[in-house]
Amino acid sequence: MARLLSLNVGLPQDIAWQGRTVHTGIFKYPVDGPRMVRTLNVDGDGQGDLGGHGGEIRAVLVYQRESYEFWRRHLGRDDLDYGRFGENFTVDGLSDDEVHIGDRYRIGEAEFEVTQPRVTCFRVGMRLGEPRMPALLVAHHRPGFYLRVITEGRVRAGDGIVRTRIGPHRMSVAAIDALLYLPDRDLDRLRAAVEIPALSPGWRKSFRDLLDAAEHKAPGTPVGWAGFRPLRVSRIVPESATVVSIHLAAPDGIPLPRPKPGQYLTLRVTGAGDPPPVRNYSLSDALSDNEYRISVKRETHGVVSTYLHTRLGAGDTVDVAAPRGDFVLPEDGDDTTPVVLLSAGVGVTPVLGMLHALASARSKREVWWLHTARSAADHAFAAEAHQLLAGLDRSHEHVYYTAPTADVDPPAVRGRLSRETLAALDLPATATTYLCGPSTFMDAMRAALIDIGMDADRIRTELFGALPAVNPGLTDATHAPPHQPEGPAGTGPRVTFTRSGLTVPWSDHYATVLDLAEACDVPTRWSCRTGVCHTCQTQILSGSVRYRTEPLEPPAESTTLICCSQPETDVVLDL
Repeated sequence: MARLLSLNVGLPQDIAWQGRTVHTGIFKYPVDGPRMVRTLNVDGDGQGDLGGHGGEIRAVLVYQRESYEFWRRHLGRDDLDYGRFGENFTVDGLSDDEVHIGDRYRIGEAEFEVTQPRVTCFRVGMRLGEPRMPALLVAHHRPGFYLRVITEGRVRAGDGIVRTRIGPHRMSVAAIDALLYLPDRDLDRLRAAVEIPALSPGWRKSFRDLLDAAEHKAPGTPVGWAGFRPLRVSRIVPESATVVSIHLAAPDGIPLPRPKPGQYLTLRVTGAGDPPPVRNYSLSDALSDNEYRISVKRETHGVVSTYLHTRLGAGDTVDVAAPRGDFVLPEDGDDTTPVVLLSAGVGVTPVLGMLHALASARSKREVWWLHTARSAADHAFAAEAHQLLAGLDRSHEHVYYTAPTADVDPPAVRGRLSRETLAALDLPATATTYLCGPSTFMDAMRAALIDIGMDADRIRTELFGALPAVNPGLTDATHAPPHQPEGPAGTGPRVTFTRSGLTVPWSDHYATVLDLAEACDVPTRWSCRTGVCHTCQTQILSGSVRYRTEPLEPPAESTTLICCSQPETDVVLDL
């Protein structure tokens, strides 16, 4: 019979780690006597990062004596006492390749259900002083697993463990873990995994996404070009007092890849600085394979926008990366869901591209066009948008000018978009909203839309600046603007962080691109830091990298895992 060997608890604490502070509950220690196990955890226990650990689905973590023995041999360690892997229950038996997701077990007075494998985060490596540990757990199929508490009750070391139910599809913890983190996935097993009710919602969603990607992938479909290529400026058109549109075509006349409505181009602007600065600009016109149109607002202190406004001319060439971005309007087809296109200032550009697509398809969807600008002089594309909306059967146009003395003509009014103005419009609750503008505007509009009853999951936003950081457990993450790292400048390949507007020469002082980014206060996204979870996956616009440690599964084409890669050549990253 399987048996509970050790009951381990520990409350979250702040731990110094690599010059930072991590709030974590991974430090667990054995306790004597019985403890009450409740819905959220064991009495006396707690979790520091509830985004990845804890909650009803991950109330109790289990690890096995057999795995301890394996790691003692594999790592040559004699200091691996029970609780060292952060588990609440150290057990004899219940190996990861025998326990199934959805299995139920009775231990003492309590009953439990297996919900998912351990999350592969960096803290287990921090606890053991072995940074490779997240990758090793997956590679050797020894992750451990989480339990949900079905029936609360007291448990103690020495209690027997009795299985009371076998999970559907009999998919083991090790198999589920490998299905998420390792390559060469079996589609039938993915389909089976998403049907297991006990599997945690986060893991089911990950499997659905993998399944969708595999089933809808179109092999051989051209998606653009690698790196940067020169495009010729065919014309430049003023759109408002501060915005011009730049039309770009292939110098050789060969058709360009057709973008998706809402995508953007990345320009490397030689002549605007050394090294050449890199910027993103939305495509603002109808979909075309002959010409692209981007629209650029001149910023007061914008080096690149000033160069594009004052020094670029028809016939010049600029280096351009292929259209990309996930802020896109899906193909219309038979979709009848209402759509809200909501923008401020030059944030109109991607949603204008979406409006062109809807008008071109003669969409039957209800389309709400909501835009705010300072005044008519600052309102780019006013006539163009009005004409496109007039060609749709079910369109609504609402424009707001914020300047107190702004002249207004219908459909414009003087005022601001706010919760009150949005509520007064009686927007359809089932609509999908596409939102673009300054970050403060998007934050305010998103909150207002949710407050008036719009579905948060149907609000899409575009963000050209740095993505929100994902640094689990860090309590002292800085918010300083990106900057050159301290110390002597490197002499290696140049690393450009596009979203942060920063180019830094590589130095072997850093182990990985992630380390360099953190030294520059470039916002980063990571969890395992060992090439397993792919949270840090970042698109490469140009250049190449090498891996310091090969990831267990290679990232998608034209991307890199910055937690374990180094630049091989000058590299431009979407970060």
